[in-house]
Amino acid sequence: MQYKKFGRTGWQVSDVGYGMWGMGSWSGSDDEESMAALQRAVDLGCNFFDTAYVYGNGRSENLLGQLVRANPDKRLYTATKIPPKNMQYPNLPEFTLDECYPPDHIEEFLHKSLENAGLERFDLLQIHTWNDDWTESDGWSDMLDSLKKQGLIGACGISINRWEPWNGVKAVRSGKIDSVQVIYNIFDQNPEDQLFPACQEMDVAVIARVPFDEGTLTGTLTKETTFPADDWRSGYFAPENLIPSVERSDALRPLIPEGSSMAELALRFILSHPAVSTIIPGMRKLKNVEANMSASDAGPLDADLLDDLHKHRWVRKPAPWSD
Repeated sequence: MQYKKFGRTGWQVSDVGYGMWGMGSWSGSDDEESMAALQRAVDLGCNFFDTAYVYGNGRSENLLGQLVRANPDKRLYTATKIPPKNMQYPNLPEFTLDECYPPDHIEEFLHKSLENAGLERFDLLQIHTWNDDWTESDGWSDMLDSLKKQGLIGACGISINRWEPWNGVKAVRSGKIDSVQVIYNIFDQNPEDQLFPACQEMDVAVIARVPFDEGTLTGTLTKETTFPADDWRSGYFAPENLIPSVERSDALRPLIPEGSSMAELALRFILSHPAVSTIIPGMRKLKNVEANMSASDAGPLDADLLDDLHKHRWVRKPAPWSD
């Protein structure tokens, strides 16, 4: 496992971290299986774990707390997210800051998350939805500073809406946040344009989420793939998204290095960008943990392959099925 500096915090975090959404609320989640997968990741050197209150309304946070207590001799970095007060995802331009993140709401839900996890502090607290027009307001940032001073959190950040990497540049340049979480993968390369340069200039950590494009870049989906009705992916992979996603995934197959996999290619593409501090793939099975963690040691891709992959950039705009 390789480690990178997490922005201005100076933390050394595993460049392949762990996204805990799937084990909180996706169909088929089993807590015993989830804990085994989490522990295997720790054993392989993973030390950064990302969750949120809404991932099972505390279920995922509870699993993270269990993991920390089961590994008292290891430094595990814990990250969670405050939901918007109106509980609406994604954030829409007409939503006001007071509707979503008044200071008392941030404080209240941090304490709920701490109780869920059974922890005294989180290393990173993130605003789960964001509008860059909120940057100049001080209520949210003053509250986050207060929580830092109280020792309840170590750092703060924001999570940016799907396919809106530009909608966080002001916050990064404001100096008010320590990290930004954004979708970045072989298809979604837009953060390279404005967001990543700003993060590098301001020494703000980058958490790359959705490295497999919700599963497309694992190479396992087909045009006939379906999901249970209560699974979030059943809506996301509507035919108008599933079919072009699979077609674009298939077009990548000739670029996979011999002896590798599409999933490893996807992770190594992200690891190749110097702005990225850590990736947070979602994993629930041991075999996926072991495969994803091994991508860290495989390291960045060579320049020629990166050039070829950059030609597969796919610029998308939010749609009803992408919420």
